[in-house]
Amino acid sequence: MKLLVFGEIGQLGQELIRRAGDVALEVRGLEEADFTNPASCVGFIEATDADAVINAVAYTAVDKAEEQEDLALQINGTTPALMAKAAAARGLPFVQVSTDYVFDGSGDQPFTPDHPTGPLGAYGRTKLAGEEGVIQAGGAYAILRTSWVVSSHGHNFVKTMLRLGKERDALTIVADQIGGPTPAAGLADACIGAAKGLLEDPEGKTGIYHCSGGPDVSWADFAREIFAQAGIDCAVTDIPSSDYPTPAVRPLNSRMDCTTLTTVLGVPRPDWRAGLSDILNDLGERST
Repeated sequence: MKLLVFGEIGQLGQELIRRAGDVALEVRGLEEADFTNPASCVGFIEATDADAVINAVAYTAVDKAEEQEDLALQINGTTPALMAKAAAARGLPFVQVSTDYVFDGSGDQPFTPDHPTGPLGAYGRTKLAGEEGVIQAGGAYAILRTSWVVSSHGHNFVKTMLRLGKERDALTIVADQIGGPTPAAGLADACIGAAKGLLEDPEGKTGIYHCSGGPDVSWADFAREIFAQAGIDCAVTDIPSSDYPTPAVRPLNSRMDCTTLTTVLGVPRPDWRAGLSDILNDLGERST
């Protein structure tokens, strides 16, 4: 199997490259595939000899998206839709990564893939537009909704906590947002598994899946586990989201039901505690 992967510098793109194993990759970075110019991305799909396409590119600046919704929509919505259409025309399965932000964050139960959407802000709206475009393209697809992605690459909550935990004796962290921290490695495995599944059974495996780490946890408790595994002495005090206002509203409930990830695609739900241990090992921060 050969996969055409868009995006190489982000958390997911780097883990796809790292975990490909015997899967051949054709990787196109942003310097080649300009997501503000869809034709450049479509051209690679039209010319590829790969068996399937994975889009690991996204505009993920949640707060900035409130002021740059047009740009976010181009990167998250318009361009992926055209890419999926080009893939469908060639009979290539298309794997698109989406987000828990397509939901309104209400309640306290995990959202299933078929639960009604209702994004609270610009980022969620643009990612939902991408989902709709991929579905409307008419080809075989897997949309993987994820949340709270972390890794040893780039900027993410784990690396921020490691830095702040060393600088301060105590931190106040939001405790009323609940979700699943997702190791990028586990998400990469799910993307590759989805591509394989679509090639084996395009009709049976096409659909929307949830891929978030388990068990669900608050940001505050996630921070406590980071400090515990890293051996950092930093006290964490719980605060409500209202004490930490941001330009974009965050969903309070980011729990997602990942059942079909396993029952249909055969991919286990990522274990974020084990993933965190691997991340800390990569960074040389794991306490022995």
